[in-house]
Amino acid sequence: MTALCATLEGIGFWTRGLPGWDAARAFVREGTRIEGAPARPSPQLLAPNERRRAPDTVAVALDVALAACTMAGRDPASLPSVFASTHGDLAITDYMCRTLTDAPAAISPTRFHNSVHNAAAGYWTIGAGAMCATTAISAFDASFAQGLLDAMAQLATGAEAVLLVGFDGTSAGPLARVSPSAGLLGGALVLSRDLRDGTTRLRATLEDGEADTAAHLAPFGADNAMAPMLPLFEMLALGRPGVRLKAGPGRVLNVEMIDG
Repeated sequence: MTALCATLEGIGFWTRGLPGWDAARAFVREGTRIEGAPARPSPQLLAPNERRRAPDTVAVALDVALAACTMAGRDPASLPSVFASTHGDLAITDYMCRTLTDAPAAISPTRFHNSVHNAAAGYWTIGAGAMCATTAISAFDASFAQGLLDAMAQLATGAEAVLLVGFDGTSAGPLARVSPSAGLLGGALVLSRDLRDGTTRLRATLEDGEADTAAHLAPFGADNAMAPMLPLFEMLALGRPGVRLKAGPGRVLNVEMIDG
């Protein structure tokens, strides 16, 4: 595979106990923990009523997406986006299955429209007023790597900048035994094609191999379905030269930091 390159302009991160990229980076580097960290993100892109009604998975996706755009100094409405999630929201899927079995007429319209895999992408485009293309992608434990590959391919084919968001929540019901996930985890990157002073340059290549695992961030997200993204955020926090992300059976996305 030909290597794909991108400039990293912005980062967003949220998990319970580390509510932001600064908190995550401080923990990885120094072991610093946040006292009284919130149990749920509060995405400022949504109006207060929508913010309260949004599922946790949507809340974390929008929170990290906006944080990455803010760091990058990019207007959220100007960016095409890729939303990567293993499950979407399995708690809502479990509710839908149980309700359809026991009392189908009682289905909640709100939960119904939140049950689709692209719910977070939909909330984002409405909240941000974004008219650019958006993609919702799922590839089991390779979801984040495949989302990153998609975003970088868009840059290689003409996009000026792309927002990538990875997120997952807690599994529920019988589905949890099939595809377990715990906690709430989200991460976002704003990637661009052109060089910018003071930014990190990334190069990604799809290869055979075994993926790296997270060490420092494992206590905050190892049981979440989006945990395969954590090694990349550790690499960025520590300034390591590279990392291998799970990209499929026996395949990795080798991501390296390179000189501009």
